[in-house]
Amino acid sequence: MQRMKVMLGMACAGLWCCLATAQTPAPVGPLPTEDQVNWQRMETYAFIHFGPNTFGDREWGYGDAPVESFAPVRLDCEQWAKTVKEAGMKGIILTAKHHDGFCLWPTKYTDYSVRNSWSEESNLAPRSPLPAPRACDVVGQLAAACQKYELKLGLYLSPWDRHQAFYGTPLYVEYFYAQLEELLTQYGDLFEVWFDGANGGDGWYGGAKETRRIDRRTYYDFPRAHALVKRLQPHAVIFSDGGPGCRWVGNEEGHADATNWAFLRINEVYPGYENYKELQSGHADGDTWVASECNTSIRPGWFYHEREDGKVKTVAELTDLYYRSVGHNGTFLLNFPVDKDGLIHPIDSAHAVDFYKQVASELKTNLLKKAKISTLASSKNVSALVDDDFDTYWSTPEGVTTATLDITLKGLQRLNRLMLQEYIPLGQRVERFAVEYLDGKNWVPLKVNEATTTIGYKRLLRFKTIQTKRLRIHFEKARGPLCINGLGAYYAPNALEKYDDNGNMIPNDAEQAKKEANYSLPFNVVSADGDGFLLDLGHATILHSLHYKPAQTGMISNYELYAGDAPEDMKLIAEGEFSNIRNNPIVQDIYFATLQARYLMLKPTRMVADGQQPQYEQLMVR
Repeated sequence: MQRMKVMLGMACAGLWCCLATAQTPAPVGPLPTEDQVNWQRMETYAFIHFGPNTFGDREWGYGDAPVESFAPVRLDCEQWAKTVKEAGMKGIILTAKHHDGFCLWPTKYTDYSVRNSWSEESNLAPRSPLPAPRACDVVGQLAAACQKYELKLGLYLSPWDRHQAFYGTPLYVEYFYAQLEELLTQYGDLFEVWFDGANGGDGWYGGAKETRRIDRRTYYDFPRAHALVKRLQPHAVIFSDGGPGCRWVGNEEGHADATNWAFLRINEVYPGYENYKELQSGHADGDTWVASECNTSIRPGWFYHEREDGKVKTVAELTDLYYRSVGHNGTFLLNFPVDKDGLIHPIDSAHAVDFYKQVASELKTNLLKKAKISTLASSKNVSALVDDDFDTYWSTPEGVTTATLDITLKGLQRLNRLMLQEYIPLGQRVERFAVEYLDGKNWVPLKVNEATTTIGYKRLLRFKTIQTKRLRIHFEKARGPLCINGLGAYYAPNALEKYDDNGNMIPNDAEQAKKEANYSLPFNVVSADGDGFLLDLGHATILHSLHYKPAQTGMISNYELYAGDAPEDMKLIAEGEFSNIRNNPIVQDIYFATLQARYLMLKPTRMVADGQQPQYEQLMVR
C-alpha cells in the first residue's frame, strides 16, 4: 500500500504544516495544533467534583462553609484513577477550586484550603519527577495516582470566588494568577486547564453577603491567563466558553449538535457568552480551531448527594451520549461526584465500566476491512480508509470536492453502525454527505435520524438494522478536496436503542415514544401556496429540525428550507430531496444546525406531480 503519511510539525503560527508530496492535499484552515489533535484523540476522560459542597449537600457553595467541613475519612485518589482507567478513559480533570473558593491543594495564598481542614497520612510513593504529595494535598495525591495508572491530569480553577472579601477588585485578579501559577508548576504535565464560564453574582465575600458583578470580558484579563498557561504548560489545551484550546458545547447534557464545526469566530465568544446555544454546532465561518468538549455528570448533580444514588445515568444513556459527543466531532467529559468518604460511588463506577464495555463491543468488528471500496473520482489510496492508521488517508485531487465511495461487502451483511473520520490535521472539510444502501434491487437512503452534514474528527451514525451487500457514501459538498482517514461499518446485535417500524429511534416507554413522534413547538401557518409554507412560531425560538408528513396529493419532491426573524429576511438553512416519497409517504425529517429564529419557510423546488400545489398532512417543528 502506498503510504501517504504527512510529516507534521508546529509552525511559528501554531499551525500544522506538512511535507508536501504529490498526493498531499493542501490544508484547509482553520487548522488545529498538534496538541489539539492529541487532545481530541483522547475521546473520553473524567471530571471530578469534590469539596465542601460534597459535605454540605450543595451544588454551588456560597463560600461560607467552615473550613473543617471538608473531612473525607477514606480518601483514595487511586480508587478514582483505577475506576477511570477501567472505564477506558484517558485522563482526569479535578476541580482544584470551585466557585466557593475552597482549595484542594495547600495554597500559600489563603487559609481556605485543605491545609487547615483535613490531614491524612499517605502511603503513595509516586515515581520521579513528581515529589511525594503532602498529606493534605488532594491535587498532589491525584497527580501521583494518574501517573501510576498512566492517565493524563487536568485542573479546573474557578475564576469566580464567592469566599474572598476582595473578589471584584484588582487584588483578586493578582490572587487568581498567583494560584494559577501554583497549579501550573507543582503537579507535573497537564493536558487541560479548565476555566468555568460562571462568573460574578451573589456570595459570602468575606461576610459581606452581597451580589458583585464584573465585566466578564475584561476583568480577569484572560489573554494573560492564556499566555501563562502557554509558558508553563505548553502542551495543555485551555477550556472556556470560547477556548482558545477547546470550547464548552453550550449545554451540560453531554452532547453536540449533529452539525458540529470545530471552528469559532474567536473574538466574539467570551466566558458567560450569551449566545451559548451556538456553541453546540460551532461557527461554520469561524476563524480559529476550537473543538467542542461535551461535559455532563453521571448523576443529576455535579457534587455528590446521597438522594441521587438511584439516579445514576444508565449504561444505555451513557452509550447514547458517546455517540452524540465523540460521534458528533467532540470529546466526552463525564463527571464523577466523589462521595463523603472520598471515593467514587460503586454504582457510578459499575455503570461507567459497563458503558465502556458496551461501546467497545458495538464497534468491535469493522466489516469494511473485508469489503471492496471503489470510487469513480480521480483519488488516491482508498485502502487507507480501513488500515487503522490515523496518519494515512484517502483524498481527492485539488478542486475535486465531491465523490462517491461504492462499497461491496463480503456477502449479505447486517449493519446498524457507520463511522467516518476526516484527517483533521489538514482541516475540517465536509459540509454534507449522504448514505444509501442496496435493498434487494433498489438503492434507498439510509435513515439515521439526524443531519448528515459535518464529519470532523469522528462521525458515528446509528440506525435500525439493515441487511445489504452494498453501500454508497456520497460526499456532496465540502470546503476543499476530500481527506478521509477512517471508515467503518459495524453490526451491534446488543445495541441498546430501539426503533419503530419506520426506522425512527424511540425511547423505551412506548407511550412516551408515541407522544414524541407527534411533538411540535406551537406555530401558525401564515401562508400556504405555490411558494410553500411560511410558519410563524410567535417569537425567536431555538430550533433544530422540521418534519413534513405529505398529503395524498401535492407532495413535495425537492425542497429548500429558510429561517429568519422576519419573512422578508430569510436565509437558506437546508436543501435536499424527499427520496421515494411517492411510494413511501411517511414523515420526512429535515435536520439542520441548531439556530434561533421566529419564521421557517419550506419552499418546494420540485413537486412529485407537476402543476400541483404543495400540501401537507402534518408539519412539526422541533
